[in-house]
Amino acid sequence: MTGTEQGTQASPEGLIADLDAERPGRRLPGRVAAAVTIVALGLSLYALYWTFRPGPVLPYRMLFLAVVLPLTFVCYKPRRSGSDTPSALDWALAALSLAVCAYPLVVFDDFIRRAFAPTAGDVIAGTVLTLLVLEACRRTVGWILPAVCAGFVAYAYYGGYLPMDWVIGHRGYDLERIVASFVMGTEGVYGVPLDVAATYIILFTIYGAVLDHSGAGKFFVDVSFAAFRRSRSAPGRTVTLAGFLLGTVSGSGVATTVSVGSVAWPILRRAGYPREQAGGVLAAAGIGAILSPPTLGAAAFIIAEYLRVSYLTVLVYATIPTVLYYLGIFLAIEMDSRRYGTKAAGVEGPRALDLVKRFGYHFSSLFVIVGLMALGQSPFRAVVYATVLAFLLSFLDRERRLTPRRAARALAAGATGMLPVAATCAAAGTIVAVVTLTGLGLKASSVIVGLSGGVLALTALACALAVLLLGLAVPVTASFVIAAVVIGPALVDLGVTQAEAYMFIFYYAVLSEVSPPTALSAFAASAITGGNAYRTMLATWKYTLPAFLVPFAFVLAPSGSALLAQAPVAEVLLATAVSGLAVTALAVATGGWMLGPAGPVERVLCAVAAVLLLVLSPMPVLAGLGAAVLALVVHLVLRNVLRNREASP
Repeated sequence: MTGTEQGTQASPEGLIADLDAERPGRRLPGRVAAAVTIVALGLSLYALYWTFRPGPVLPYRMLFLAVVLPLTFVCYKPRRSGSDTPSALDWALAALSLAVCAYPLVVFDDFIRRAFAPTAGDVIAGTVLTLLVLEACRRTVGWILPAVCAGFVAYAYYGGYLPMDWVIGHRGYDLERIVASFVMGTEGVYGVPLDVAATYIILFTIYGAVLDHSGAGKFFVDVSFAAFRRSRSAPGRTVTLAGFLLGTVSGSGVATTVSVGSVAWPILRRAGYPREQAGGVLAAAGIGAILSPPTLGAAAFIIAEYLRVSYLTVLVYATIPTVLYYLGIFLAIEMDSRRYGTKAAGVEGPRALDLVKRFGYHFSSLFVIVGLMALGQSPFRAVVYATVLAFLLSFLDRERRLTPRRAARALAAGATGMLPVAATCAAAGTIVAVVTLTGLGLKASSVIVGLSGGVLALTALACALAVLLLGLAVPVTASFVIAAVVIGPALVDLGVTQAEAYMFIFYYAVLSEVSPPTALSAFAASAITGGNAYRTMLATWKYTLPAFLVPFAFVLAPSGSALLAQAPVAEVLLATAVSGLAVTALAVATGGWMLGPAGPVERVLCAVAAVLLLVLSPMPVLAGLGAAVLALVVHLVLRNVLRNREASP
């Protein structure tokens, strides 16, 4: 690596810290940091203990929030320019949040019995708790989601003033009824989203933190760069593989993009990648980890809870779309390597085989998670066992072994790392409560179906656009929860199964991170490469395009369920093969390369072929195959004509 390239290389930790300015976390001073570490460590240990000694669900969620909210007010600033030292107000809010969360635990039985007739004390405590949750959410992920929540609360209170013949009109609810639905049951703040944060997500963030502290993240990047060295497309393939592996540790598209990008950009530049194309590869690789088994994103755990299926079933749903997603990326990389004339970029270091021999044990815990779930273990226990295995295996590396101090830091990091997710889930619970209380989901469904004329294709398009727009404003988990309860019923009303509807919404919620105009992963990648942010977003969109189109096959194609592996084996294999051809045609249409540069005619024919193939019905598939063959024939003819012209004197 040349000196110039080294100079352009930034620290992953520094870049992630810069991005975290959007969610202003504090760099806590010594004693406060130590206290936070102790509390966070206690929370992680309690979550691990509860996995094997579970108790009543609602008290656990209340106790979980009683720890998470005070930690959030201590760890996150009220504004970006705030001090790293918590103020008196921060400590007061932390104490108040502890009090209002502990209040129902003290009088739990009576508290639950009077859910339909709350006392003045219940209403005051519930109102304060709701405001504190919204403030914690504002501090961690910004003001837009709290504003959306406030809009739903206003709808619950003032919707009674709307004429009843209006679609969204309802009979109206007073403050006591609204607050009771928020905090006196398992629908609102203490609903399924928070339950997912308190069970699935915290365990997986602990697992990711233990993996990271044991050196797995570094190994995944090193082995990816060692695996591909010699071909012109090797740098792009390397980045994609590194993003997939590192994403299992980070769980964040933006963090994965930054971590891989800070190492990979000098290599991509040396290979001849333009800045924007390199940024597109980095962002697509980063976001792919959230779409891919075995960890997926936080919303996938909510899907499992909503559908009342195992998390392993959700992993099965995601397997074929993941294969198609990475097929599209690798095809685009192969085409770009020829379009831009990239070359192999030698990377010094150990061979991949040597790295695997020495550190390949880091893969074992990933396989253990899936293997144990396949054997019937709950995802809770599977990830705990995998965490224990990762801890034990860390002692094979003298530099990264998890001594008691390092293990404590890893467990604490797992708890503090999920504070934004917990705040988001608690706030999203208020939206779910309003939708349930007012019946807004069914009403919104009738509006969407009515505007689309009952046409499933138009309804799916409207739902996709709505989820993308929602995802531009709020985090992935929140956008999924809101869309699932408000938009999802519209698809179900037109005959789409809940599994297909939720997976459709899940993909579009995740893809909002690479969608203009606020594509966070693409912005992060452009900050690393120095490329134009808008052109980087377009390049990212090109690489991720299969993920935008394949979900439509879930809900529109007669055999769409086969792409979720919910059909006989022969049908699943056939649907996968046809969809693979569709992705290949799509790559030609967007990448402009077949056996050589592809002209407008070939690209248009391939775009038509891709759409027809994704219908997954006999006649459209035959027409799509015909369009693809015609595109190939036209390409060969034009290529031959061009060669003859060049050969003629």
